[in-house]
Amino acid sequence: MVTVVITHSTLTVLVAALEEAVEELLGQLEAFCGLTEAIRSDTSEILEETIPLIKDKVMEMNHVYARIDKLEAFVKMVAHHVSFLEEQVLEAEKSHGTFLNAVCKLFQCATIPSFKNSRPPSVAHSYDLPKLYRTEDYFPMNYVGTKYPNH
Repeated sequence: MVTVVITHSTLTVLVAALEEAVEELLGQLEAFCGLTEAIRSDTSEILEETIPLIKDKVMEMNHVYARIDKLEAFVKMVAHHVSFLEEQVLEAEKSHGTFLNAVCKLFQCATIPSFKNSRPPSVAHSYDLPKLYRTEDYFPMNYVGTKYPNH
């Protein structure tokens, strides 16, 4: 059997070391509790303030996306009308002569004999504009973002 003799000074040193270790652990526990409280506070702020703001922005962006979809549909419709009119212009050019004839008629070709055409002048044909979209129907003057306000 081993006998251990602890003196009063040794016991005092051990108690002081134990008290110091306990104080250090209590400090760490207090820091940990402060950290968890900060996390709870941030979580409450996120749930009460930030998430509703995010929901509002999502709704706002859904409106923006809907407007973008409408604008894309409008651009496709305009592209279709442009293609249609371009085909009609090409057809009219084929049936009514070249661009040079139009310039010749414009300047009456009297002063520049090299541009004279030997064909007799053709009878002017009337052209009925097909029913097209009206931009004002899609973007009224009081529409948000228009450059000119409605007078």
